[in-house]
Amino acid sequence: MAELAAIARKLEYLFVGEVKMSKIYPIILCGGSGSRLWPMSRSGEPKQFQSVTGVDDLSLFQATVQRHRSAKFADPVIVTNLKHTRRVAQQLQEIQCKGTIISEPVGRNTGPAVLAAALTILKSDPDAIMLVLPSDHVIQGDVNTSVVEMTQAAIDGRIITFGIKPRYPEPGFGYITDGGRFVNYSGLHRVDAFIEKPPLSVAQSLVSLGKAYWASGISMFSAATIVEEYRKYDPATTTAVSLAVEDAIENDYGPILEKVAFSAAKDLPTESAVFEKSAAVALTPLDITWSDVGSWSAVHDVVAKSDDGNVLHGDVHVVDTTNSLIRSEDRLVTVVGLSNIIVVDTPDAVLVTSHEKCQDIKTLVNNLKVEDRRETVEHARRTYSWGESRRIGATQSCEMTIVRLKSGFSIDLDAVQGTQIINVSGKFAINGSAASRDLAVGDQFTSESVGNMRLSNSGDDMGEALIVRYRTDQSATASGQIAVAS
Repeated sequence: MAELAAIARKLEYLFVGEVKMSKIYPIILCGGSGSRLWPMSRSGEPKQFQSVTGVDDLSLFQATVQRHRSAKFADPVIVTNLKHTRRVAQQLQEIQCKGTIISEPVGRNTGPAVLAAALTILKSDPDAIMLVLPSDHVIQGDVNTSVVEMTQAAIDGRIITFGIKPRYPEPGFGYITDGGRFVNYSGLHRVDAFIEKPPLSVAQSLVSLGKAYWASGISMFSAATIVEEYRKYDPATTTAVSLAVEDAIENDYGPILEKVAFSAAKDLPTESAVFEKSAAVALTPLDITWSDVGSWSAVHDVVAKSDDGNVLHGDVHVVDTTNSLIRSEDRLVTVVGLSNIIVVDTPDAVLVTSHEKCQDIKTLVNNLKVEDRRETVEHARRTYSWGESRRIGATQSCEMTIVRLKSGFSIDLDAVQGTQIINVSGKFAINGSAASRDLAVGDQFTSESVGNMRLSNSGDDMGEALIVRYRTDQSATASGQIAVAS
């Protein structure tokens, strides 16, 4: 079917002389946990939503969106886990970008995610071209020129993978080997083989021969082509994802895929599900600076450094320190007389390691998860469309959280008996089933019963309140999460 569509477009060009340019849809895959970048990256706030270049800079996800915003591209389509949907929407709003968010009820790897995006887009645009992008990579250089140049190949039914000219042999990356140039497409090469995470000796041979490229995770094809190829090589997954899209529930951001059907899709990446089997696959080399920032050493490698080789973010002061990455969110961090170290300070956790051992952070995080440590899941400070919350202290008996609420916004609190709300600044109103009252600065409200309460900022400026929750059997499942009121 994809081949027939391509032939039809060629005939249209021959006899009509002009073909409407297909839209290129950035498809941003927003999954993964990024545990090797803990404590910045956490399961509830993974690395794609963080900035690696500075605390107040664009997140990796936002930088990916911005990289492909121009007249040549349609609004992005983001595929993410349902628990991250609000975060994606918030970060899109921060950069004033519209987009469709496809929410996955369960994670099924990149293959079903790409297929769901294709089936969703085909409902409204049968000629759509998809540019599939990881959301958590750092890229410096021009990608879009090569993307636009490959548009006709994608229209003609080619599956284009983008390979990065390797700077060194890396056994942790996948490789694509070059099978020679196409005559009819400038810059397009055949694929000889896909090699996934080879031993170091093999990686060294691949790089020295000059015929292999790092697999970037970026690919391009028509939506019709990827659906047709999926139907050919994995009909069961195609059926499952088609049902998940057909029975999806729409929310304010886009479709939520139907859980039972989507769970039946095979948990495979697009590469092994389709690319490695398809005769349509091709390669376009990119000569850019690229990193999957899979470790703190990788972050150090791609970020601008001082003359001493240091990367310093936040309130950091060093003496006689070299080749180090030191990052602080809001405290003074000082280092004297050390080299080749990594220090990452957040309000509730501090990491100290060396470049040599930074890959072992994943083991550390797994150990913390076994202990059910909250610091692996969420940050003490969390931002929302209505403001932010910051956990400032906790004991076995209580937890204290500062809430900063924008004017005119409200939040719902899952209160337990004895919950205290103290107005630090601004004007607040409390509304609950048992009591309603206004809070002036310095006023304190104590809940006499269990239930939901709504806290509203009734003033003209940002308000700040301290919430003290006492741990009881009633609050065993209430971890201080604050639900946004509609």
